[in-house]
Amino acid sequence: MVKNTREYLGLVRKRPIKEVYDKLILHGVSGPQLPNYGDDAAVIPFKDEYLLLAADGMMTKLLQNEPYAAGKAAVMVTVNDIYSMGGRPVAMVNVLASGDDGHRSRVIDGIKKGCEKLNVPMVGGHLHPDAAANSPSLSVAILGRAKKLLRSHLAEPGDDLIFAADLNGQVGCSSVTSWDANSGKTTEELLFRLEILPIIAEHEWACACKDVSNAGLLGTLSIMMENSGQGALIDLDTIPCPAPLSLSQWLLSFQSFGFILSAKPEFSTRIICLFKERGIDAAVVGEVLDSHTVTVVHDSESREMFNFERDQITGITCDPGN
Repeated sequence: MVKNTREYLGLVRKRPIKEVYDKLILHGVSGPQLPNYGDDAAVIPFKDEYLLLAADGMMTKLLQNEPYAAGKAAVMVTVNDIYSMGGRPVAMVNVLASGDDGHRSRVIDGIKKGCEKLNVPMVGGHLHPDAAANSPSLSVAILGRAKKLLRSHLAEPGDDLIFAADLNGQVGCSSVTSWDANSGKTTEELLFRLEILPIIAEHEWACACKDVSNAGLLGTLSIMMENSGQGALIDLDTIPCPAPLSLSQWLLSFQSFGFILSAKPEFSTRIICLFKERGIDAAVVGEVLDSHTVTVVHDSESREMFNFERDQITGITCDPGN
């Protein structure tokens, strides 16, 4: 499982982020935003709250092979980015390049369905209708707002690592390893789940959170540790897993509802109970350590997965002085 995670394309493809981050964030134009150490959205203080601004692009393979699913996913992933930071979405815009009328129609239908399911309006965007049929692209940007924040880089030694996921779902689209826990649920059910995250933020029960991205569960958790400048010990035997999948499949799955939170142990029971009250499986799966190593334990066997003194995923690490 360690080897599978380290070599998984969804994780490996994040390595070039460091160059972009260095040029555009660390050495870019200054502005009103808070420092960003790997957050899923930019944070802009505004009056007595925060604006959250995020963007995401669809993988070309998914967009080509499953355009309707890609449209829905474009909405879902950006909405999850806002909720993972303790916010609530306001509106979205998109940029779509598709030169095939049928393909473009299926993408738009997927976007429309995603907006309806998650109750977020698509208020504008840009279209390239003359793009080559074999090179479509789709990106979505989203604006949200938050009263209190969950960040990516604030995990601290001694924190519990809590994994929460909706196991009531099915294997997702075939172009990427995924778990679909959204289909078959109403808008009210989906928002009832997602509202857990801003509740946790506003009660200040957790300090850090990330949604499980295409890096998979262990990859996403390791990115949080890298962002926070910490290490972790993860017990794979405690991870909730849906029956249709093996643990090794589950650890690499992109999840429509899956979140990792870092919280002080005194708040863990409250967080887990809140998730379970809303039909979500949640458990403490590890602990944040004052180290640079992410280690996993499975069947009483311990293995090092990442050592950030020599390994790099995104290369984004919080300066302890900030």
